[in-house]
Amino acid sequence: MRMSLLAAALFAVLGLAAAHAEGVKIGVLTDMAGVTSDSTGRGSVEAAHMAAEDFGGSVLGEPIQVVFADHQHKADIGSAIVRRWFDNDGVDVVADVPDSAVALAIQQIVRDRNKIVLYSSAGTTALVQQQCSPNSVQWTYDTYGLAHGTASAVVKNGGKTWFIVGADYAFGHQLAADVTAVVQANGGTVLGSVWHPLNNADFSSYLLTAQASKAQIIAIASAGGDATNAIKQAAEFRLGQAGQQLAAMIFLVQDAHSLGLQTAQGIYLTTAFYHDADDASRAWSKRFMDRVGAAPSMLQAGVYSSVMHYLKAVKAAGTKDSAKVMAQMRSMPVEDFMTHGGHIREDGHLMRDMFLAQVKSPAESKGEWDLFKIVGRIPAEAVVWPLSESKCPLVKH
Repeated sequence: MRMSLLAAALFAVLGLAAAHAEGVKIGVLTDMAGVTSDSTGRGSVEAAHMAAEDFGGSVLGEPIQVVFADHQHKADIGSAIVRRWFDNDGVDVVADVPDSAVALAIQQIVRDRNKIVLYSSAGTTALVQQQCSPNSVQWTYDTYGLAHGTASAVVKNGGKTWFIVGADYAFGHQLAADVTAVVQANGGTVLGSVWHPLNNADFSSYLLTAQASKAQIIAIASAGGDATNAIKQAAEFRLGQAGQQLAAMIFLVQDAHSLGLQTAQGIYLTTAFYHDADDASRAWSKRFMDRVGAAPSMLQAGVYSSVMHYLKAVKAAGTKDSAKVMAQMRSMPVEDFMTHGGHIREDGHLMRDMFLAQVKSPAESKGEWDLFKIVGRIPAEAVVWPLSESKCPLVKH
């Protein structure tokens, strides 16, 4: 018995030493098989690997490791994974997190463990508002930005009456609230809303309710497979031919590819990144496509960008200490293929310009992934919640 206890103690010490020797460890918490897996999932993991490799494979003389796990869009599973990563596996930073409910569930865990989380795929504004944290960054987008980019453009183009078909969880409700605020601020009206469960297959009743509202614009406030299923079934119901138009409040390149241009053409969207926007975007995206076999979404590009900035901050700070690394991340400008002159605000939001884009018609497209055309650039100040109205306790008014 005595030897067993001694052996256990020895293994515990060796385990701690091994964990310390592992160096910088990045945990990609993502969706490997669910409704957002095409735009996150394996591509997000590969993006993190690319960042580690491009950085040189090590930092502060220690190797960079990338691990990943599937949260299955369940807050309890995501929380359990993050606790294990921090308490047992030596993970220093979590990246991606494509589910707002999961993101909100892990936000306090990250803070309590004094680690860091880089949200590329979680969109709820609560992460930089009421539940902001000094240990987190909302890297790629939020629902406020999507609503102000897309809804503003559609209302100004004459779409004054709206009906919302939304996902019945944190992301969908926040996106719908942001859309409603933008529509009303621009002189429009939201006539009603209906809510569908996550990973829904049949949208017929929701779309018929939207159709009966006679709203000019039907806003799809859901993501991934839910959004594409809703848009596909709306086309089958010929809603467009009845004079109603769809506005996809989050629409990614994978969504357009899945639907096909015949169905998706004309849809306006707001995006932080497009793989064919400029030479730098094309060069990085080609490398990504060679590894993954598909064009990168803004979420996957955001994983690379956030991990690379984190590694630069670790090197500059000369330590993995979370407070010092976060301070360094805030002090350094974000400059890469998807972000120019960006900076992290005190509420944890990355300030960057975004694009207003439109899905091409089949006649306009010159290849399989030639799907969007850039309509214009939206300045960061127009798509990020003003600090003067912030509800984040970290912001000094």
